[in-house]
Amino acid sequence: MRVTSHFLATMVQIGKIQLPDFPLLLAPMEDVSDPPFRAVCKDNGADLMYTEFISSEGLIRNAIKSRQKLDIYDEERPIGIQIFGGDEEAMALSAQIVAAVEPDLVDINFGCPVKKVVCKGAGAGVLKDVPLMVRLTSAVVKSTTLPVTVKTRLGWDDQSKNIEEVAERLQDVGIQALSIHGRTRAQMYKGEADWELIARVKENPRIKIPIFGNGDIDSPEKALAYKNRYGVDGIMIGRAAIGYPWIFREIKHYLATGEKLPPPTLTDRIEVCKKHLHRSVAWKNPVVGVNEMRRHYANYLKGLPNIKEYRNKLVTLTEVAAIDDVLDEIARVYEGYEFERMPIQLINYHEKCSV
Repeated sequence: MRVTSHFLATMVQIGKIQLPDFPLLLAPMEDVSDPPFRAVCKDNGADLMYTEFISSEGLIRNAIKSRQKLDIYDEERPIGIQIFGGDEEAMALSAQIVAAVEPDLVDINFGCPVKKVVCKGAGAGVLKDVPLMVRLTSAVVKSTTLPVTVKTRLGWDDQSKNIEEVAERLQDVGIQALSIHGRTRAQMYKGEADWELIARVKENPRIKIPIFGNGDIDSPEKALAYKNRYGVDGIMIGRAAIGYPWIFREIKHYLATGEKLPPPTLTDRIEVCKKHLHRSVAWKNPVVGVNEMRRHYANYLKGLPNIKEYRNKLVTLTEVAAIDDVLDEIARVYEGYEFERMPIQLINYHEKCSV
């Protein structure tokens, strides 16, 4: 087992962006990491967030869905916009389009395992062609003055875990941080994430850029253990934050004090429900915002006994005021209820990915 010493507290820097010691990043997740979701994660301690990934081809075609994903807000900063694609010219042009909305950085997705993306030679599909990955990255770096970062995986499969070579080559063409998911594309989300290779990248004396680890962080205890064992500069959290944005504050508190916070209270949960709902309606429109919020109530209210009747109301009502009334009723009926701590279930959101 690798054991590393506790490191002196230092700021983590990406270009001009200064992050606290051992920052917690919210992963870019398709159909999840929209502005309403990012807002509740930011409230709970996410230090750096990313948009859903955006197709470079879609941006160039001015596709409505791709353009909408460019929406970022000052209160989210620092915020990165993530792009993906397999064509150098398209990636360079999309980086210029992204720069116009003034994010704090541009991130390149070389890790998405979804078949529809991989088949286009993008996302994790690029893992099979490291020279192409280098050319795509170089094209983006040269096309923008913003810091460029990359999110990727260990390799395509067990026979091609090339992340150590990839890290050096991407650093050489100018990326300023690297986030590594501890699985291959072939694994998708099966098995356990392997952080040993992530640690080897971090230990490489040639690597000067921040290295963020990603994969299976679902508790404060695991976050601390992986921080000490693998020596990464920070952790990127994805699936564990779906329905549980409090994970950021819980990890931060545990790292600082060694003590676990109690589970979020009923008031915490109702407040997050309302904020997520109202932000969703404001960002999209009343119909779409209400409809898309329906998938979140079960996670936010998980643990309340006999909640099914109320949950059924929440997913059938169409007016925001009526939904607020039901949430207020839940707050009254369950006042004083103490939640038990439950393990976070890592949801495979890619199964419903709309890309």
